[in-house]
Amino acid sequence: MDIKEIQNLIKFVAKSGASEVKLEMEDFKITIRTGAEASYPETTIVQQIPMAHAPSAPAAHAPVAQEAAAPVAQAPKAEDSKYITIKSPIIGTFYRKPSPDKPSFVEVGSNISKGDVLCVIEAMKLFNDIESEVSGKIVKILVDDSSPVEFDQPLFLVDPS
Repeated sequence: MDIKEIQNLIKFVAKSGASEVKLEMEDFKITIRTGAEASYPETTIVQQIPMAHAPSAPAAHAPVAQEAAAPVAQAPKAEDSKYITIKSPIIGTFYRKPSPDKPSFVEVGSNISKGDVLCVIEAMKLFNDIESEVSGKIVKILVDDSSPVEFDQPLFLVDPS
């Protein structure tokens, strides 16, 4: 298991709401704790153990975390070559509309200019306008309305031509 897989597992556990998960495999043991009882929001302990027979039940959960994170990482990379990716500058909840009764800021096919508001991200009860740093045409919206987003997560694909 490499560092990227461990990071994906940590994110998966944090989003699931579990307070503690232990994973033991043949060559290592991982304990992930989240919640108020931990000193940090996410604590990871990785420990190498000698080759021994590991229980097979915990190992069955690891592929689920890897499969859940893989499509998110692979979809934008295939199209990044000719499009500009607009990423989230903060962690929060993504909203396409300024309020529930108003129209969306942008749709697929919308022409945008530098400084146009593309969406709103709510963080700690504050609504932050996310403005475009490029001009072009919205090709794809990568996040569903009212979804949680991470820092640096791709939000939009823009065709700059």
